[in-house]
Amino acid sequence: MTAVSTPRSEFLAGMRDTFPMVVGGAPFGIIFGALAVHAGLSPLGALSMSLLVFAGSAQFIAVGLIAQNVSPLFIVVTTFVVNVRHALYSATLAPYLRHVKARWLPLMGFTLTDETFVTVFKRFEEHGATPHSQWYYFGSSAFLYTEWQLSTLAGIVAGRTIPNPQSWGLDYAATVTFTGMIVSMLRNRSTGLAVIAAGVVALIANPLPNRLGLMLAAVAGLVAGVIGKSYFREDQEVGHE
Repeated sequence: MTAVSTPRSEFLAGMRDTFPMVVGGAPFGIIFGALAVHAGLSPLGALSMSLLVFAGSAQFIAVGLIAQNVSPLFIVVTTFVVNVRHALYSATLAPYLRHVKARWLPLMGFTLTDETFVTVFKRFEEHGATPHSQWYYFGSSAFLYTEWQLSTLAGIVAGRTIPNPQSWGLDYAATVTFTGMIVSMLRNRSTGLAVIAAGVVALIANPLPNRLGLMLAAVAGLVAGVIGKSYFREDQEVGHE
């Protein structure tokens, strides 16, 4: 007998399925907290960034640019471009969440991360949408949000007592986590094209200052993905099965 879906069961399932991402993301948050205070942010400022921004890659970029005394406008534009991918995430999940009331959408938009997108999209692809699908989403995002704040706080404390946080070697966990997410999403040629384009541009443009290489890589990946989606007909057919 199939278990009846309830808000509670969906919320707990979202937390459970997100646990591997939390394990990989915790060191990422610790490094951010440590680097933020070393870049000149106050402990409150570093924690507030995690509370109010909640975007790991954007926060790392912002902290690096703050340490270089880059203008606030450039920081905003750079992080905006890097996070444009979230618009594609939202468009991908939208068909499964059409029943969700509008009042929930701002919260869902704020808590949308790479990890939650991968977890939720895989669930929706395998099981389809349910009347309580939004609670699976909230279970995933709430777990990640809580972990990010706690790991940031741990990094702030450690960063104020241990010098040179970049030498800790914890950043490997973030690399492994994101690699795993990318591999799990490589299901068609348009996605593969986006990954290749972003990777190649990131390598070529890496020497550019102010993290411009990462911004260019994000744009290249988005453009390649859109072009690939319209060019590879079989990808469109798979999406309608």
